[in-house]
Amino acid sequence: MEAKTSQAAVEVHVLTGFLGSGKTTLLKRLLDEYEAQGKKAAVVMNELGDVNLDGLEVESSVPMAEMLGGCICCSIRGDLSLELKLLIDQHSPDVVLIEATGAANPFEMIDGLTETAMYTPVELKSVIAVIDGPELLARSRTGGRTFRLMKEQIRCGTQLLLNKADKLAGEELFEAEQLIRELNGFAPMLASVRCKVDRDWIASLAAPETAGRGRSARDSSSITLDHVCGPECSHDHQDHDHEHTGTEAKHSHSSHEHVMALTYYLDGPVDSHQFEALLNSLPDNVYRAKGVVTFRDSETSSRFLFQYAYKETDFIRITPQGKVFDVAVFIGEHFAKDELLQRLQSLSQTE
Repeated sequence: MEAKTSQAAVEVHVLTGFLGSGKTTLLKRLLDEYEAQGKKAAVVMNELGDVNLDGLEVESSVPMAEMLGGCICCSIRGDLSLELKLLIDQHSPDVVLIEATGAANPFEMIDGLTETAMYTPVELKSVIAVIDGPELLARSRTGGRTFRLMKEQIRCGTQLLLNKADKLAGEELFEAEQLIRELNGFAPMLASVRCKVDRDWIASLAAPETAGRGRSARDSSSITLDHVCGPECSHDHQDHDHEHTGTEAKHSHSSHEHVMALTYYLDGPVDSHQFEALLNSLPDNVYRAKGVVTFRDSETSSRFLFQYAYKETDFIRITPQGKVFDVAVFIGEHFAKDELLQRLQSLSQTE
């Protein structure tokens, strides 16, 4: 139903996808394009951990709301409509990009988003599913809860971005595309490398035909879960019973109750070689790690933003604006938290 207000509706785009798929890379590309178009963009960033590390990669001039310490689809879902309203009231953006944690089930998140229309005019224009091609194929062969979550994220997409296509051989690329099409035969799909997309693709996000598979643009603010998720969805949208304690979360959602997050604050500089050795020896069930670290064996005691995904690590030298803690966040499935905690503590103790 069209909002009864003279205020222009704010475009909202949701970025979903499992850990390490490339959501933050796509987010930065979208922000650059909106800036080039003269549009004011704002960001809602969700992290399972207690600090927003991906947000450090976004320009400080971009208005941002941080939703930390839980999953946007469940434990802090009720805060989403309030945060979105405050962001719009304070900064009057033309477009809002919501990057959910990789563990988020988009079905519940979209349901929470619709509540915002009660307080301020918004239009949910697109749900962009960023898909890690190699990881999708690997998970499809082993099954399990993570694969079920990835399938739900794909089903929810109104735009499908098959990322890391350069790491798929010809037959593998065809297999990944066919698997995605079996899950979602409606949404446009694009294969990409490092989430490189052109202006036409970005422009299509706000086009009426992508706002709701045949619905008019004015109706997009009332977009429903049945519409976005498709008739294949078997997710129980009425299941909201959760229990959370600290950084550990127990969810009744079968799709991501297995995902764990460990947030560790470093109490001082660490040895770069020991830290890299720790990352290189992480078990296979730790999928993602990121944080800010200071290396004491650097001449200038440099600080770095590090990103780890599936055995690959990047370090980016940074000069943080404002107060930023040295911290490491690890996300995975049922990994040995106590053992990892002991190893992290030994880093600070070793001189």
